[in-house]
Amino acid sequence: MVATGIGWDVHRFAADRPLVIGGVTIPFELGLHGHSDADVLVHAVIDALLGAAGLGDIGEHFPDTDERWRGADSIALLRSTRELVAVGGVEIANVDATVLLERPKLLEHKPAMRENLAGALEIPLARVNVKATRGEGMGFVGRVEGAAALAIATLERPATERRG
Repeated sequence: MVATGIGWDVHRFAADRPLVIGGVTIPFELGLHGHSDADVLVHAVIDALLGAAGLGDIGEHFPDTDERWRGADSIALLRSTRELVAVGGVEIANVDATVLLERPKLLEHKPAMRENLAGALEIPLARVNVKATRGEGMGFVGRVEGAAALAIATLERPATERRG
């Protein structure tokens, strides 16, 4: 059986924080505000995976009310999510994500982002895609107030679950 989940995340910009997207620290004058490292891309992927597995959302597993997750490395949270999703032999078939960010440009950073995601998920690089787009001056992304990401994940469940 195949299951698909969608993830969405958004964070506003903040001074005095590093900009971390896809596990890559990107040189920029602003970072993203959040309880953890505020990695908008990884958070969207986590929600997509949890959704496909029927396991709720990122806030249920890594709540911002829990001090254990303050400043957390989102790639480590993604590894934990992979372990949750993999129970019962579930396999991650594909992850596709889009980052919405007016600036800085992400083109040169996308290969490292893909590698970080694939490594944390323990899947081949060919099963992970990262895209980036701008707000073209419109909305909170276009006004450089924050960043957003959208992700979709596809899981393959073992044949024994198909009888359900």
